[in-house]
Amino acid sequence: MPASYAYLGPEGTFTEVALRTLPETATRELVPMVSVPAALDAVRNGEAEAAFVPIENSVEGGITTTLDELVAGEPLMIYREALLSITFALLVRPGTTLSGIKTVTAHPAAQPQVRNWLKAHLPNVVWESAASNADGARLVQEGRYDAAFAGEFAAARYGLQALETGIHDAENAQTRFVLVGRPARPAAPTGADKTSIVLWQRDDHPGGLRDLLGEFAVRGVNLMLLQSRPTGAGIGNYCFCIDAEGHISDRRVAEALMGLKRICLQVRFLGSYPCADVGLDDVRTPLPGTSDGEFMSAADWVARCQDGRF
Repeated sequence: MPASYAYLGPEGTFTEVALRTLPETATRELVPMVSVPAALDAVRNGEAEAAFVPIENSVEGGITTTLDELVAGEPLMIYREALLSITFALLVRPGTTLSGIKTVTAHPAAQPQVRNWLKAHLPNVVWESAASNADGARLVQEGRYDAAFAGEFAAARYGLQALETGIHDAENAQTRFVLVGRPARPAAPTGADKTSIVLWQRDDHPGGLRDLLGEFAVRGVNLMLLQSRPTGAGIGNYCFCIDAEGHISDRRVAEALMGLKRICLQVRFLGSYPCADVGLDDVRTPLPGTSDGEFMSAADWVARCQDGRF
């Protein structure tokens, strides 16, 4: 397997900036790809050891392209995550003024994060989506568009200048990125972990989602993300992408997954990995009756009852 990480390119994306915060990148070749599917396919095809892609932002929620790629196709697994604070610059060719901007481009996930700024400063501009924010900067360099929303750090890379900086509609906006590889044994639990899965119901019935969530609730497992995605099988057919607190080696998490496996049509395990934004001091205390010790004690009691030793 090549010692390389594929990522959403080209050079100068927020994805590249977030990727370079991982210590192991010092010993990996970083390979920019034209899209999230291309980055993940590089892993599936054995062309890269792992792929680093955006999966969620704090303004609009899940990045649907990434979620859909993880839901379908050959299984992949998340090994770690990283968070990056996001603020945009309006990049233009030298000499361009605000009044001269008629077209602007960026990744689709950027638009909700600058919508109000656009309305206030460029109400009549035409928006066109780009494969990434850095790719939008490249298109501006080539003269395809007048301006691009991207990281200020991308300006020098593409011979542009930042006409405006610090652009964001929501304070403290962040994007979550994940490092994805081929399925293998999850890393050992750290005590501050999350587990990601995808669920498909057997059938659509009243209380169906409640039944799925109940498997977590009765075992004291908190959910950090719940998002429905269409399966492509018709209107009303959805699967559910879920991030849950804890590691698959935690008894409460493992038993919740076993319960879901019994009642769901399909369960896809996407990995257990350290939380980027939760330290050991921030981990919530398990609810009474849901610690590993209490699960083990209950299992031992059942075994003793079966042996007539109660």
